[in-house]
Parts: sequence; structure tokens; C-alpha cells
Amino acid sequence: MTAVGTQYSSNRRDQLIEAAAACFDRDGFDGASIRRIAAEVGMQTASIYYHFEGKDDLLVAVHERGLRSIIEATSRAIEGIEPGWDRVQAACTAHLHTLLGEEPIFKAIMAPLPSTLGVREQIVEMREAYEQIFRDLIDELDLPDGTDRRHLRLILLGAMNWSFTWFRGDRSDIEAFAGSVVTDLRAPLDTGR
Repeated sequence: MTAVGTQYSSNRRDQLIEAAAACFDRDGFDGASIRRIAAEVGMQTASIYYHFEGKDDLLVAVHERGLRSIIEATSRAIEGIEPGWDRVQAACTAHLHTLLGEEPIFKAIMAPLPSTLGVREQIVEMREAYEQIFRDLIDELDLPDGTDRRHLRLILLGAMNWSFTWFRGDRSDIEAFAGSVVTDLRAPLDTGR
């Protein structure tokens, strides 16, 4: 295949991932169809199988793209910041900027996974790899004895991950929002000392 052919194939794959993310967001995984995804990019249904084995593989690709993007943004944001709450806030800001952006891919990856999904374990592993960043950030904090770090991490990620369902500010409000999430989470821990 020529470099041009490879580029075209790569572009089509990218288009399919974006169309799948939009369909998964709009229709849910069960409601989305290969036919509808193909139609969104002007492709014959059978042509999708050149790029993906099926809808499950498309969902994995959507998660890979979205999680890679959010891992890169969060990792860049905390680079060079000393362990502590400022580092947590930088990670939260990057997480929210990415999540609350214009791409439907993030709404698609935040949706609950069907319990019968064949690739569920693979997607959960990818999500766990991302959560490791926040696991490490929380482990670095000087917290009062008895603080359940796992629950703290889950509360933080839960608050951020569902914000796309209710956050109505614009992108300029995200940094202040991230700051308030961290401040509200931190305040009871600081006064409990």
C-alpha cells in the first residue's frame, strides 16, 4: 500500500472512531448500529470490517483514543509540580478541560459499559490505567490518619466524570470549577487534623 493509501486508510479509521463515539453517545452502545456508523462517514457497512471486527472493537478503539488523550493531557499538566494538592488540582483541571471539551468521544467513554460486553475487561483495564494517575496523586497527599484514599479518589473522579451531565459553564470556567472541586474535597480533611 502506498503512503497515500495508508493515510487514506488511517483517516477512514479515525472517521469511523469519531462516528462511533457520536453514535454511542447519542444512541448508547446497544442502540448504535454498524450500519448507522458507516452511514455517518459515507461508507458501505461491509467496509467497516476492513478496519474493525465489529462494534465491540469500535468501542475499544473509542476508549483507546479518549483515554490516551486524557492520560496525555493529565500527565503533561502535573509534570514538574511537587506532590500535594496543587498537583491534584492541575490533574483535575486537565481532566475537566479534556472531558468537557467539544469531542463526543468523552461522553461515550464515560457511559456505563453493558454487563454482557465481550471486551468489558479490556476496557476496564484501560480505565484502570488512567485511574492509576489519580491513585498515585492521592497516595502522595499528607492526609489525616484513617482517611480512606480509595474512597477519596472515587469521590473525586466520580464528581468530575459526571460533570458533563450537569456542568453548564464555558471552558473559561473549568479552571475555577476544578479549583472548587479540590477545595471542597480538601477542606474537611484539613479541618479534621
